[in-house]
Amino acid sequence: MIPSSELHENAFARDPVCGMEVDGASRPLALEHGGRWYRFCGESCRRKFAAAPADYLESRDPVCGMTVERGTARHVATHAGKPVFFCSKRCRERFEASPGDFVGRRSEPEPAPPGTRYTCPMDPEIVRDGPGDCPICGMALEPMAPSPDDPPNPELLDFRRRLRIGVPLGVALLVLEMGGHLGLPFAAWLGPRVHVWLQLALATPVVVWIAQPFFRRGWSSVVNRSPNMWTLIALGAGASYAFSVVAVLAPELFPSSVRGPHGLPPVYFEAAAVILVLVLAGQVLELTARERTGDAIRALLDLAPKSARRVGEEGEDVPIEKIGVGDRLLVRPGESVPVDGVVLDGRSTVDESMLTGESIPVEKGAGDPVTGGTLNRSGAFTMRAGGVGADTVLARIVDMVAQAQRSRAPVQALVDRVARRFVPAVIAVAAIAFAVWLVFGPAPAFSHAVVAAVSVLVIACPCALGLATPMSIMVAVGRGARAGVLVRDAAALESLARADLLVVDKTGTLTAGTPDLTDVVVVDGGPDESELLSLAASLERGSEHPLASALVRGAVERGIALLGAEDFHALPGKGVRGRVAGREVALGNAGLMRELGIDPGGLGEAREKLEEAGRTVMFVAVGGMLAGLVAAADPVRPTAPGALAVLRDAGLRVMMATGDGRRTARAVARGLGIEDWRAEATPQDKRDLVARMRDEGHCVAMAGDGINDAPALAAADVGVAMGTGADVAVRSAGVTLMGGDLVGIARARRLAGETLRNVRQNLFFAFVYNAVGVAVAAGVLYPAFGVLLTPVFAALAMSLSSVSVIANALRLRRLPLEGTGRSD
Repeated sequence: MIPSSELHENAFARDPVCGMEVDGASRPLALEHGGRWYRFCGESCRRKFAAAPADYLESRDPVCGMTVERGTARHVATHAGKPVFFCSKRCRERFEASPGDFVGRRSEPEPAPPGTRYTCPMDPEIVRDGPGDCPICGMALEPMAPSPDDPPNPELLDFRRRLRIGVPLGVALLVLEMGGHLGLPFAAWLGPRVHVWLQLALATPVVVWIAQPFFRRGWSSVVNRSPNMWTLIALGAGASYAFSVVAVLAPELFPSSVRGPHGLPPVYFEAAAVILVLVLAGQVLELTARERTGDAIRALLDLAPKSARRVGEEGEDVPIEKIGVGDRLLVRPGESVPVDGVVLDGRSTVDESMLTGESIPVEKGAGDPVTGGTLNRSGAFTMRAGGVGADTVLARIVDMVAQAQRSRAPVQALVDRVARRFVPAVIAVAAIAFAVWLVFGPAPAFSHAVVAAVSVLVIACPCALGLATPMSIMVAVGRGARAGVLVRDAAALESLARADLLVVDKTGTLTAGTPDLTDVVVVDGGPDESELLSLAASLERGSEHPLASALVRGAVERGIALLGAEDFHALPGKGVRGRVAGREVALGNAGLMRELGIDPGGLGEAREKLEEAGRTVMFVAVGGMLAGLVAAADPVRPTAPGALAVLRDAGLRVMMATGDGRRTARAVARGLGIEDWRAEATPQDKRDLVARMRDEGHCVAMAGDGINDAPALAAADVGVAMGTGADVAVRSAGVTLMGGDLVGIARARRLAGETLRNVRQNLFFAFVYNAVGVAVAAGVLYPAFGVLLTPVFAALAMSLSSVSVIANALRLRRLPLEGTGRSD
């Protein structure tokens, strides 16, 4: 079955061979390549792609030279019977108008240069060899697969430098203009003309240099006929600044009704500068957050060692990049397994929690597979390299996380979609207002026309619109933090509010993540429980195995004294043996008992019951005789049953997916009342489960804490990570529960629903104010009431809309979270 979440997300994909638009009905004609699915119009195109996919993956836009991914391209034309792909409608139209000007240029893909490639999170068909802005939406491009060696984001560094300079200028402008309301009449002290010229001097660096990237994006949106938030920002701030410059340089152009007592029209330098500085601050926050999304990939890449010990005539440490298939490698205790492969000789225990989530290491011997990035806990072994480079399990996990992160579109896309209609409407109203006032307005008609047109553009400045989403999100994130819920972005809140299915990991999520001693069983006539536990724990004090730690910790908690051990020997894959208080003691599995000539069958029934309950059992022999057994298990969190009940009451269906064996998974699921569960699930299995549930129409939330959960966390509609888990899990998730309590998910769901409602209210306020203000600024009330909204009142109305948005967002600070657990 095709995991079709990718097909669903690219519902209008192009056939990469012929360029034809293909809908979802062509799933049987889909092929996977490089972690992505491509659809085809027919069997012929599918065969061509299968034979040589590299020939059809990317093209160069013949007009601008941009790399375009064929499978997701929106704009395509046909020339000489072949499809030509474009990054934007503008490039396609320029090509169609005069193809001869561009046919000679290279349109087929060139070999990708070494290093990171960049793509747009909203327009994935845009692929570039370096950072920059998307020509369609204006968003900064982000790395397709971050590398540990990537330098800091140059755009983030540049924006931070601009912000450090812009903030003092914006504050100075605000103080100069608003000083009269604060008892500081700068205009009277300096004189009206010096006052406005000083504002001009302070605002010009902000508009001309500090905000230059925003105006470039706004211009790009106009050139590419894709109006968005940058169009509004450039128009509003630019109109405010241009109006003010003309007012300073040529005040006589304005009617006397507009000029003040000193003969000067009002200026709006502080409005233009402060808006741009605020937008710049928001961009720095956004870029910082996006930079952190790459930390998940970097944390995964850091798991693999940088070198490996190759076995040969001259054993040497070689860089991991030079390891080839078939190489013999030595893995010593405490080292990470360098690549995927098979154990040739030696025995050890390997911590595979990054893959399975199971805290208990797995015994490995000759013929057993090992995975790159897992940790060799004890014992050395020699392995033969199998999967190297991009073919390792770890590399595939990296690809899955990167792909899932790129597939998410920011919630700001909603505002941009509205802006694409709002911006042309505002420009049209301004143009109509200018024309009407020019033809029908009172003298001086031209000045009145300019005032009306500029007033329309000023009041349409998207200050409130730009604040609508960020203000609600900022307040909600602070409220959630006080309740132990950390939210990464608005998209996570939106998805969490809609979620109807919760997939949970077991280890570290439903359970504590570390084994504890649970049972001590003795044979008739042998040592009592305290003596048996004392002997076993004293022996295990010399072992680093997690089960040994559980045994020692359990004995200490029960107040049992530990004795000295001698002749300690660890037997990899079997157990340990030695002398305690002069007595021979052995502890391990049934294989070790039989090797010592001891029949463990006398405790066979007790062993089966304990294993059926999800326990890990170890036999204990004293003086060559079977003395009893001890059992350990990863305990269920005390809060888990109540948390699951709250989640079910909130309308969430709960499903457990774990890398543990079926016995353990069944025991935990039965104890918690979870009817739907999956055992022995690999990271790929968990990711595929999430994709399948999404394809069936569910909005999926995934909760986990381990590296093995990272692909599923990233692929889900929203990932929920336990704050006590692995860093990569936290970085792959949209929501982090600091206390590791699932009740936090219910609190987060309520917070998400109220936040989305608040955002919609803010957008309503912003657009209503703009819609009414634009109409009044255009002069619709002038014929009946003689009311003309000058730029002064336009700015006031714009400020009122911002105040309403901010006040409404601040209500979230007092949001009660009762009924969803602790609300503080």
